[in-house]
Amino acid sequence: MKRDLPALLLYTFGFLLLWEWLRPVGQLTETGNIETFIVFMLISFALSFLQMKWVWQGIVKVVFILFSINRFYYDGGFLQFNWLKLFVKDLVNNISLLFARQWNDLSNEFRTLLFFILLWLMVYLIHYWLLNRQRIFIFFFMTLVYITVLDTFTLYNANAAIVRTVVIGFAVMGMLTYYRITRKEKVNSTPTFLRKWMVPLVGMIAVSVLIGIASPKAAPIWPDPIPYFTAAKDNGGKDGKGGISRIGYGSNDERLGGPFIGDNNPVFTVKANGKNYWKVETKDVYTGKGWIPSGSTPITFMEGYLTPVYGIPNKVKTINESATVSFNNISISNTFLVYPAGIQKILQVEPQAPQPYTFQFDSTKEKITAVSNGITNYRVEFGTPKYKALDLRETTGFDPSSMNTEFYQQYTQLPDGLPPRIKELTEEITAGKDNWFDKAREVERYFGNTEYTYDQKKVALPGEQDDYVDQFLFDTKQGYCDNFSTSMAVMLRTIGIPTRWIKGFTGGDFMEYSGDEQGKGIYQITNNNAHSWVEVFLPNQGWVPFEPTKGFTNELNIDYTTGQTSSNNQTPPPAPVKKPQQKDLEETSKPKNEEKSFDFNKLWNNSQLFLKNNWKLIMLVIVLLAGMAGFFYRTRGKWYPFVLMVWYRFRKKDESFGTAYLVLLDQLDRFGIKRKDNQTLRSYASYIDSFYSTREMTRLTHLYEQYIYHQHLPKGTWKENYKMWENLIKKTIA
Repeated sequence: MKRDLPALLLYTFGFLLLWEWLRPVGQLTETGNIETFIVFMLISFALSFLQMKWVWQGIVKVVFILFSINRFYYDGGFLQFNWLKLFVKDLVNNISLLFARQWNDLSNEFRTLLFFILLWLMVYLIHYWLLNRQRIFIFFFMTLVYITVLDTFTLYNANAAIVRTVVIGFAVMGMLTYYRITRKEKVNSTPTFLRKWMVPLVGMIAVSVLIGIASPKAAPIWPDPIPYFTAAKDNGGKDGKGGISRIGYGSNDERLGGPFIGDNNPVFTVKANGKNYWKVETKDVYTGKGWIPSGSTPITFMEGYLTPVYGIPNKVKTINESATVSFNNISISNTFLVYPAGIQKILQVEPQAPQPYTFQFDSTKEKITAVSNGITNYRVEFGTPKYKALDLRETTGFDPSSMNTEFYQQYTQLPDGLPPRIKELTEEITAGKDNWFDKAREVERYFGNTEYTYDQKKVALPGEQDDYVDQFLFDTKQGYCDNFSTSMAVMLRTIGIPTRWIKGFTGGDFMEYSGDEQGKGIYQITNNNAHSWVEVFLPNQGWVPFEPTKGFTNELNIDYTTGQTSSNNQTPPPAPVKKPQQKDLEETSKPKNEEKSFDFNKLWNNSQLFLKNNWKLIMLVIVLLAGMAGFFYRTRGKWYPFVLMVWYRFRKKDESFGTAYLVLLDQLDRFGIKRKDNQTLRSYASYIDSFYSTREMTRLTHLYEQYIYHQHLPKGTWKENYKMWENLIKKTIA
């Protein structure tokens, strides 16, 4: 291609297309000095257009890259070569990190170098596509996909970018088509002939773009996903304004509702005898839109001392347990500590300190935080309650002698204007039950009805005149743990049963058995395990947890040997539970829909875990399978003919002759006796017969032509001629 104006236009369009890849980088990432990379691209395209020798091009580009890195990261001047020694040392170190697969430890200097190299390769590819291939559709299509995906799933607005890319792409493809035609048809490219091609091309592009801009746009079929990513960027959107949020712990629950997006990032791991519910805090005031605490009463306590958390009454038998909690991000421990129900002490806090750690406990919210920063892990001692059914059913109503009136009013509080149909529904559900425990059980069971569904996406956000619970119970009837747990807590309060709303995490996923403590397992808890449930206060039993969320189970340890039986095999699930057997350790605390619907997130998480734990074995199996496949493919000439003979030996219909003949042609071609272009079947058959000193191929070809022209063969043809076909197939065995 000559260095003329059309060629300059082609290179300019190529540069502009590549520039579209850089425009979002500065907006969506922390990459700075984008203009330097643009100048590098401009220089690279200019050197390619001028057709400078590749050696000089390389020297110019390397000098520019080194000068830019020196300007970005080093204080000394470019000609003071002391910085170059440091850069080479950093380069060697980063190459070793690459081989060690420690991607996160790469230095910024090395990342910048890699980015320059990537741009260098992209410029070369565009140069190759423009000059050698004279085709650029693939790169044009990739550019469109790139900017449209960013426009859909990020904050980048690609409206103008799409128009620019379409104009540039069609212009380049039109010009390259012109050059291909003139070269193929050997047409002299005169300025007049070029104008006859380019003027209609420009007009077509201009009209198409103007029509596209002016045409009305249809509304999107799917909801805009950008709010989901905005929520993720803003720490899950937990700002009390509702809307789309990212699942995980958030401190503000003033306005519940709206969909959320999943987040599989680990929060902490636990080494314990079994799964437990891990509490973070409680809320006691329902506002009609969400939950707020009634106050704050901080108390401090020391590591190794009994915690001031409301304990389990002495009347309830407990099983002493211990567990070790390890945070994946130490900054989380500055926000909250997790603990199971029945917590007694916090011990063995790490990193170790000269003095015992001090913790702050809010007795209203029952939230524990660390006064010191940077706790990585700790051990908790707790007692798993073992309830008796007779004791649980003992409370039948409010008794001022066994429960403080102020306490009772605090945990039966309801907002003014609560729709009365909530109480009416609760009374209908609990009719016939005379104690608080059985009434709570009936409400818990009620949410197992098929009319209520667990859903994370299609969840309503209550309007100004809507009550959160009322909307869920009677209108939408679909939601996640916040909907179910809040509804149960409010329903029980309407009939005078004290409740509180609990936030925390479920037991997570079993990872492996602990190597240092026999019988204990390692569980990983992610943001996806964030959960809420209900606790009901029974004066003689303390706070008893219940699990109304559909699809979640976590059994209470209840002794029914007193002669009273349970009316439902499913017991309410909450905080710490029984020690699991082997099968319990394999279960997860993710929702298990009663209809056993397909859970893609669970499948994906389990697949990731399996790959992580067995990747070496998987790679070995893949290599072995690839080796076996290669071996069988290379030796197919020895075994494949036998497979064909066995397959066609049992074919009885005469119509099988047609496909068998074509298979024979393929086998002869694979063997090396190829049929020439435009060679007739009869001529090819004669050549085969002369090669093998036989007449069998000619006879088969005559029958095949008869079959093709008449679509019919005499009865028994295939059976009579199978032997000839088999003899020829045997000759193709390599």
